[in-house]
Amino acid sequence: MRRPRRNHTAKFKSTVAIAALKGDKTMAEKYDVHANEITQWKTQLLEGALGVFTSPAEKRQEPTGPTVKEMQAKIGQQALEIDCQARSVVSTMRAQRNDRRHAQASCHTLP
Repeated sequence: MRRPRRNHTAKFKSTVAIAALKGDKTMAEKYDVHANEITQWKTQLLEGALGVFTSPAEKRQEPTGPTVKEMQAKIGQQALEIDCQARSVVSTMRAQRNDRRHAQASCHTLP
């Protein structure tokens, strides 16, 4: 029978991750947590450690979204896509119009 899914608190995760950083090898058995989860929490702790030592001024300087250059590139790409789609629609409409003219011409032939 399966064990119900457990949700671990942030405090528990940090305790296990710190123990993993110290090199405790029997953590999976000690805390009854799978080794892959411990590795994942350890990685998250190491990635988040930078934020602990980052000053408020440095945090403000970090870009929060896409840069102007990225946005301009995206706008240019979308403009090209729209232009290509518009050309496709126009050529389809011309082909349909020509087909209708041809069909009408064959229906109204004079004796």
